[in-house]
Amino acid sequence: MIDKTILQMHFSRNAKNYDTYAKVQKKMANTLLNMVGLDSKSKSDALAILDVGCGTGYLTKLILDYLPNAQITAIDIAPGMIEYAQDRFKESNVEFLCLDIEEAELSKKYDLIISNAAFQWFNNLGGTMEKLVQGLKNDGVLAFSTFGHMTFNELHSAYETACKKLKIDGDFPPSQKFFNSKELFGICRQTLQGFEEFKFDIIKKESLEYEYFYTVREFLNSVKKIGANNSNKERTVNTTLTKEMIRAYEEMYKADGLVRATYHCIFITARKKLAASKRRLVNAVV
Repeated sequence: MIDKTILQMHFSRNAKNYDTYAKVQKKMANTLLNMVGLDSKSKSDALAILDVGCGTGYLTKLILDYLPNAQITAIDIAPGMIEYAQDRFKESNVEFLCLDIEEAELSKKYDLIISNAAFQWFNNLGGTMEKLVQGLKNDGVLAFSTFGHMTFNELHSAYETACKKLKIDGDFPPSQKFFNSKELFGICRQTLQGFEEFKFDIIKKESLEYEYFYTVREFLNSVKKIGANNSNKERTVNTTLTKEMIRAYEEMYKADGLVRATYHCIFITARKKLAASKRRLVNAVV
């Protein structure tokens, strides 16, 4: 369970560092936007777009560069991120709001709801996804990226090794656990099946990204510098265990003077369309 108060604090505190350290997240944003496949004819349209978990506005800027007339609502749970993003944007067609999407009510319908590297912070993924799908116009698109279960697998493996050596209960890992792709796709499928009057064109993609560091502490610091360190309510700090985990990490995963960190990136887009039977009914009424 994510402690949203801790999450807000972590990301607010590190807003100014985020773009320097969030290299994988930036790459994911570009991949996600390419998957949406925005039509060039949309450049002149005032599309309604919701950017969920906008952070510093990196993805917001990519969207605006491609769709300068879009009406963008960009939201984030961390007030520090919103303040930082607002200072970067002067365009009148971009509105930044400090909101937790899991608690917020959507007051309008959107052509595109997009979220980069934020879904892993939801405590109720299925319910939140249902709300977002409800917020789409017909032919609207929900597009998101998140991290899968192989993310930081080196860290988790080193933690388990350290726990066994020290004979410590390993119930509280050093970072959150992520959905495996099968679980995530299952939640998506179950959520979308609840919208019987619609069908969805779904595109899924997975990739592994790697970062390399001179030390494990450098890696852990890079995670902390973007605010993505452990925000679980059950988090604990054990200095002896941490030292042993770092030792195990470097012993198991250091090669050519560098340690590796894995990011498991998952991308999903779903276009919402009226089912054929519903379209026939609408046409008959018209």
